[in-house]
Amino acid sequence: MTSDPDTPDDSKLTRTKQAWARAGKFLTGRISRPDSERLPPGQHLVKDWPVLDLGLQPEISTANWTLDIDGAVEHRLHWRWADFMMQEQAHEVSDIHCVTTWSRYDNRWQGVATRSLLDLAQPKPEAGFVVLHSHDGYTTNLTLADFAGEDALLAHSWEGKPLTGEHGGPVRLVLPKLYFWKSAKWLKRIEFVDRNRPGFWEVRGYHDRGDPWQEQRYSDD
Repeated sequence: MTSDPDTPDDSKLTRTKQAWARAGKFLTGRISRPDSERLPPGQHLVKDWPVLDLGLQPEISTANWTLDIDGAVEHRLHWRWADFMMQEQAHEVSDIHCVTTWSRYDNRWQGVATRSLLDLAQPKPEAGFVVLHSHDGYTTNLTLADFAGEDALLAHSWEGKPLTGEHGGPVRLVLPKLYFWKSAKWLKRIEFVDRNRPGFWEVRGYHDRGDPWQEQRYSDD
C-alpha cells in the first residue's frame, strides 16, 4: 500500500503501535466468556474518550466537507454537507472497544446509517469489500457485511453535540462490533471494491478484521 504523502508514517504513535503489533502487546490469551457479557476479553472501562490518531488532526469545516461514494456501485454519490444532512437521520447507542485495551460504554451517536447509504449507492454483485479513506491519508478495510452492520453509522454527532475534530469530525464511521481503528475518522471517501485491500494498520501488523470478542488485535491472532 502506498500512503498519502502527508501521512506521518514515522510518527511516535505509529512507531509505537507497530512495535506493539510485532511484540503482541496487550494480548491476554483466549478467555472463554459468553457473548452476553458486555466487556470483551482484555479490555478495561474508561469514562473519558482517549484521543488516538496518526499525529495529524485535519481541520475540515462543514462548508468544505465532501464525501465520495464510488468504486463498484451502481450509483456514485458526491455529498456536500447539506446533502449529507438531508439524508434520513439515525440514532444509535453503542460501546467503543479500542485495540489499546480501553472500552467506553453507552455512546450516543447521530448520523446516517450505512444501510441507508447502501440503499442509495447499490453496490454491484462483485463488491465484497469496502475501503475507507480519511483526510489524514489513513485507510482501513472492511467486508461489505461488516460495513452493513445494523448499528453501523456515519456519525456527525456524539452525546448530542457535533463530533469534534479530535474525534474525527465532521464525519467518522462508527462500527461498534469491531475494534475502533476500523471506525475511520475524517471520512472523505468510501470505496467499494471486489477484493480485500488491507489499510494503514492492517499492513503494519494489525488484524485484517478486528473482532474484540475474538481478540483479533494482530495479524497472527
